[in-house]
Amino acid sequence: MFEVLVFVYENYWRGDACPEPQHLGRKLSAAGFESDEIAEALAWLDGLNTAALSTGMIHVPSFSEVSTRTPAPVVALPPAADSLRVYSVAEQDHLGADCLGFVSFLEAAGVLPPHMREIALDRAMATGGDPVTLDELKIIVLMVYWSFGEEPDALILDELCDDSEGRLAH
Repeated sequence: MFEVLVFVYENYWRGDACPEPQHLGRKLSAAGFESDEIAEALAWLDGLNTAALSTGMIHVPSFSEVSTRTPAPVVALPPAADSLRVYSVAEQDHLGADCLGFVSFLEAAGVLPPHMREIALDRAMATGGDPVTLDELKIIVLMVYWSFGEEPDALILDELCDDSEGRLAH
């Protein structure tokens, strides 16, 4: 599924530039992706779209623009400045220490606001595989930025797209 998400990210720079699911499915099939990968990715993208709309922080399409199965957006309240995110046991098991550490790094750097963090965590929990790898989480975070039509800071984009395997510690 993650190869499909990377293809979508690279070919449709913003979430609102992405075609309807049926049309996107045909394009993905023409690009050579398997039907089960496409179905899984389209379901995941639908969940991403629903989550992004529910924050109330992006353009809410008119009724004619929204499919009948997309729920009405719910405006999320911003967390208090002194709030603390506690991860459930299921989140800790599914995400693992590397992913949770990376989320903390992004939060501390001020580049992953709480509403985007929660969507990234929700979408990570919606994936198969136990635990989620760090590379998969990076793709998920990129897709969250993509769904909001935002581009991450250049240094963070480099961190999200860089393969840490080839790095040398100084």
